[in-house]
Amino acid sequence: MEVLKLVLIAIVLMTFVVLGLGIQILFKKEGKFPNYHIGGNKHMKERGISCAQSYDKIEQANARKELRFKKISLNESETESYC
Repeated sequence: MEVLKLVLIAIVLMTFVVLGLGIQILFKKEGKFPNYHIGGNKHMKERGISCAQSYDKIEQANARKELRFKKISLNESETESYC
């Protein structure tokens, strides 16, 4: 019985939290969810700190460009076959 009471209290509290966030978003001027992502924080950008996921995407793109550049060859026999 005590566990049921505890679960009901938790559900009521979570309902108030969700309603509070919803009301805040509705009545806020811009009406958006707050952006807590590192890439969206201007103070972090000023310090040069970026998101690990964004950094990884940039590094993967650079690696792909490097691999494409390494595959390029200037042998005359290969260029004649394409012309």
